[in-house]
Amino acid sequence: MLARNKLDTLLDRFAEIEHGMSANPDPTTYVKLSREYASLEPLVLKVRALIKAENELKDAEAILADPASDADMRELAEAERDDLRDQVETLVQDVRIGLLPKDEADSNDAILEVRAGTGGDEAALFAGDLFRMYQRFAELQGWKVEMLSASEGEVGGFKEIIASVSGDNVFAKLKFESGVHRVQRVPATESGGRIHTSAATVAVLPQAEDVDVDIQESDLRIDTFRASGAGGQHVNTTDSAVRITHIPTGVVVAVQDERSQHKNKARAMQLLRARIYDAEREKAASERTEARRLQVGSGDRSERIRTYNFPQGRVTDHRIGLTLYKLEQIMAGEGLAEVIDALILDHQTSLLAAQES
Repeated sequence: MLARNKLDTLLDRFAEIEHGMSANPDPTTYVKLSREYASLEPLVLKVRALIKAENELKDAEAILADPASDADMRELAEAERDDLRDQVETLVQDVRIGLLPKDEADSNDAILEVRAGTGGDEAALFAGDLFRMYQRFAELQGWKVEMLSASEGEVGGFKEIIASVSGDNVFAKLKFESGVHRVQRVPATESGGRIHTSAATVAVLPQAEDVDVDIQESDLRIDTFRASGAGGQHVNTTDSAVRITHIPTGVVVAVQDERSQHKNKARAMQLLRARIYDAEREKAASERTEARRLQVGSGDRSERIRTYNFPQGRVTDHRIGLTLYKLEQIMAGEGLAEVIDALILDHQTSLLAAQES
């Protein structure tokens, strides 16, 4: 059952936010209020729909309980009652899920980092395949992917590739992708036809806004250096690559993808802000042991989370025991939504079970 006081508190808070946004607050306050408004609005609409459906159900039941109601009214009310009961049941479940504890970063954009792990050249090729899978998935979601830095493998793929992904609820959908992804296949570089196992690691960090992380200019050491490249007419002849060190935390980022030092510095700051924000979130999460236990898997990026078996055309997510024989569709990005939706549903089910117990 839903606690009515929770719903009343939610509606009251939403009204406060609307009032606060209309009162011409300072820009920082407005950003915070608008983000809270955007996160609460879908749930508030569900709550309002639930209240409306419950009231209509009461009216229909009142007609059926009234002996003075004529036959036509009773028949209409009976049909409405059955439909409204289904509506109320669905809306109650939607609202219960909406009331689950929220990850404040769910609505944020994300930094996607894919790195080749064990397996040499084949691992780099697999890292490239994974990145293209996410790139295609992002396109299907209507998201924008922007490369921040990349280090190519010797025979293709990437030793490391980092990109920003922006759009609606990016982090909410991608956050369970962090971890070790394992591939089993015959490498293109293998003449003997033997199946090899290699791996790549994926890290998904929520992008931080200025209001999320306070970085002082005095805490930064910024170094410029000459970007390495393949040579030719586009060889970098200026010190355009940028390395930024955040002295208090020791976090270091380097970007050399653009020939413009200004652009590289902006991208490096974007990456630095995301890594510091992620570190702060990890620290806070480690202090909430029970909350971490309820996450899908441990969230540890050293944990093997998924296997892609090419000979069998199989993808298995080990955290939830999900196996799909849709490897081609998943690697093409279009089938990845089924895996992500299953992970989100499992996470929500665990939270609901914990609340009920």
